[in-house]
Amino acid sequence: MTLTTTHGEPPASAAGPVPGSPAAARRRKKLVPYWLLVPGILWLLVFFAAPLVYQASTSLQTGSLEEGFKLTWHFGTYADALSEYYPQFLRSVGYATAATVLCLVLGYPLAYLIAFRAGRWRNLLMILVIAPFFTSFLIRTLAWKTILSDGGIVVSTLDSLHVLGLTNALGITEGHRVLATPLAVVCGLTYNFLPFMILPLYTSLERIDSRLHEAAGDLYARPLTTFRKVTFPLSMPGVVAGTLLTFIPAAGDYINAELLGSTDQKMIGNVIQSQFLRVLDYPTAAALSFILMAAILALVTLYIRKSGTEELV
Repeated sequence: MTLTTTHGEPPASAAGPVPGSPAAARRRKKLVPYWLLVPGILWLLVFFAAPLVYQASTSLQTGSLEEGFKLTWHFGTYADALSEYYPQFLRSVGYATAATVLCLVLGYPLAYLIAFRAGRWRNLLMILVIAPFFTSFLIRTLAWKTILSDGGIVVSTLDSLHVLGLTNALGITEGHRVLATPLAVVCGLTYNFLPFMILPLYTSLERIDSRLHEAAGDLYARPLTTFRKVTFPLSMPGVVAGTLLTFIPAAGDYINAELLGSTDQKMIGNVIQSQFLRVLDYPTAAALSFILMAAILALVTLYIRKSGTEELV
């Protein structure tokens, strides 16, 4: 039997579309998005997946720096690390939560102002929000060390207002000083991560149609009711994104606790940094890193489900 074709058309191939045919062009067009994903996938494999596997292997090793570390599948490192350093874990979660709440309380009014009331000053205010990123994280934290020093204006003002007595009773300051106390660490975390809260909030608030506020007013809703029933629910994606972008890096931070706190304010990031670079106990450091990552992942998953939204931007 001979294969006959219509004059001017290439014969069909059982193996697939003929090169140069419209079908082949459509097939290549469908593959373009997948080829565009290749660089990103390779980046994640090299700089995320591979280090993660290496850290997992390190956490299951035993030995010493002199004798060398060997993979012995020693899962007891996780239990030992958690039982010894659980106070630092709890402290990190507490400090990060306090800083996140403060960032939300301070950032929401500012984001609301920029989105709805700034007018022609909107760009200037946005530049002022982003401006701290132009300075090194370390320099900004050192500046707070000067601001909160014992002879600084902040301590003298709080002392003259008798606020330090209340903060001492709450256990967040000690005596007539703020530096090297929990309050100093939380203040540093709040300042450094405040832009991470403001930007998602502004983006979410800017999307809200102002006509919805007018409609609420036409229905005799008071401004507070309008905010509670309209503005805040519609800005929840920004609230969720901002709190996550603030809490996650704050929980793993160690610069603020190192420079603004004392040994009593060390966070789990300080312990991991010390285990990696000073003690040179790599398995314990890797195990602590995995425990921190797992704890944050569990908290984030629970938070997203409880918040009632999957839209983070």
